[in-house]
Amino acid sequence: MNISRFTAALVASALCLPAVICPLPAGAGGFFISGDVNGDGAFEISDVVLLGKWLLAAPDTELANGEAADICRDGGLDVFDLAAMKRALISKGQTAVISSPSCRAAALACIDSRELLYSDNINERIAPASLTKLLTASAALKYLSPDTVITVGSEHNLVRSGSSLCLIQRGHRLKLYDLLTGMLMASGNDAAYTVAVAAARAAATDVSMNDTQAVEYFARLMNEYAASIGMKNSSFVNPEGWDDDRQYTTVSDLLILAEHAFSIPEIRTITGTYQKRVVFASGENITWTNSNALLVPGGAYYCAEAAGMKTGTTANAGNCLIAVFAHSGRSYISVVTGCGTNADRYELTLKLYGLI
Repeated sequence: MNISRFTAALVASALCLPAVICPLPAGAGGFFISGDVNGDGAFEISDVVLLGKWLLAAPDTELANGEAADICRDGGLDVFDLAAMKRALISKGQTAVISSPSCRAAALACIDSRELLYSDNINERIAPASLTKLLTASAALKYLSPDTVITVGSEHNLVRSGSSLCLIQRGHRLKLYDLLTGMLMASGNDAAYTVAVAAARAAATDVSMNDTQAVEYFARLMNEYAASIGMKNSSFVNPEGWDDDRQYTTVSDLLILAEHAFSIPEIRTITGTYQKRVVFASGENITWTNSNALLVPGGAYYCAEAAGMKTGTTANAGNCLIAVFAHSGRSYISVVTGCGTNADRYELTLKLYGLI
């Protein structure tokens, strides 16, 4: 008998648990907290009790996420995972909590392992600010080719005073890819409305929709798209992230959105670019600089392993940042929302990065 199996048999005998490794049960999709087998968003003693009952094959005992219980990462569940969970629970109280800078909600997750490495109020409803634009870009690319040439039109009248702009003008003609560049790098609300209206008219095959109707239609497309990728607690009514009581999300959903958007080549390239000069189809040119300070060479918050994503700031949302890092062959996503200042969101993000 293999020594590990022999040891397992002895431990199992003492604990009245099966010695064999049980295959992982089907788990929920998305990211998980290690040890959170009941899926309530926290790792607690109830999870240890549940795994013990499951290993004993107690009637009507189910694990919400078996992968979260596989502490030993060997593809199965046994008493070693139970023992490791107990040790982890004891040390959990000693785990440092990032209390400064303060935020409303934050998370750090590994895309490759699916593990949620840090979480703080991740299921609390929050305003998404310009993080919304990751969904706007994703949805638009479903209905339009990146090479589609779009003429900036009267939808500019819908852009609110005080918006961040990429300075496109009515009559300019740009490829969708270039509009997304202005929207994601410079966080242009003007580009967001042009993208939304063009995508809505293409999806509905109705060029007669007025601008307001087109934006409303696109918001429906955004919500459908969000639901299709697993965002369960979000609602969107505009493409740029302007504060609205009907527009909300959670950090849990933003992790899903960020991972999905990062899998789209156009969005991954644009959000990971520090600066780009763009020549419009109509001949004009402009240079856009990314609003993400993690990408600024020589800047105070520059991080060589930062691979992109998106900033967002509104009165309701506070200062927010989704960041992606490439570290030792793995990809990580951090989300911070509700920070008090621009500096706070970068300092907190870099503290999260330090947990990798």
